[in-house]
Amino acid sequence: MSAAEPEGDRARVAQDHREAGPTVLRLLVGAQLRRYREAAGLSTEAAGYEIRGSHSKISRMELGRVGYKERDVADLLTLYGVTDPSLREPLLELAEHANAPGWWQPFGDVVPSWFEPYLGLEQGAVLVRVYEVLNVPELLQTRDYARALIAARHPEAGPEEIERRVELRMLRRRVFERPDPLRLWAVLDEAALRRTVGGRATMRAQIEHLIEMAERPNVTVQIAPFASGGPATESGPMTLLRFAEPELPDVVYLEQLTCALYPDRASDIARYRDALDRVGVQAEPPDRTRAILRAALARFGVPPRRAAG
Repeated sequence: MSAAEPEGDRARVAQDHREAGPTVLRLLVGAQLRRYREAAGLSTEAAGYEIRGSHSKISRMELGRVGYKERDVADLLTLYGVTDPSLREPLLELAEHANAPGWWQPFGDVVPSWFEPYLGLEQGAVLVRVYEVLNVPELLQTRDYARALIAARHPEAGPEEIERRVELRMLRRRVFERPDPLRLWAVLDEAALRRTVGGRATMRAQIEHLIEMAERPNVTVQIAPFASGGPATESGPMTLLRFAEPELPDVVYLEQLTCALYPDRASDIARYRDALDRVGVQAEPPDRTRAILRAALARFGVPPRRAAG
């Protein structure tokens, strides 16, 4: 089997998974273009010259951070010696689908440009690992809890805008309802359970929802208690996404107030992966989560249930 043939197989597999969304498709196209370039022994500078661009444009294409022009992809494939139509056409078609709008486009007025890539990544991931310090992770939030947080973060927003933002957050939870539901591993600092968001009733409902979600086989929730000492990481909240396609690396997402960071160096990704491993070890084991959440309910007016027997 030639070096190019596995790439064609990957393209065909990716075509069967277009539901992953345009962001993941761009990552797939970029990863395959990078492999073809490296197999041809060409630099990003040489590749950029051939398509009347720069080496930074090639880098952005290979990282899946831009849309694709059919002419650019076709010219690169020719440059890389990929002339077999059975290899070219699937990748060109994949690039075309990668330019399609994401499902969140109707919410474009409330989705900042730096958040759009994450929505696509989340939709296409098979595993999301998240560490949260102050709040419940967004994929595990109830509608009322999300509304209270969004209203606090956007004090200038009117009721209609707030509801649109809430609806977008609720739609993201559909990743749990797909045939291959997202696997979520969330570690929450105890502060997220003690901070009253939206009032006591909202917190009770939110914690009850956490209990229900933690019982799903594809969801793992751990609590990092105050008693465990200082946090295992000083980086604050972090998210790591993993994909089914082996050629795609893990993606790290770090959200800030007005922007987000996506560290892409392999060494940086490894450090964040190690940090998530440490917080998971430091936190209480998953089989303690239900008892901890029941105790948290008591703080908001609901007594913990007695164990059977």
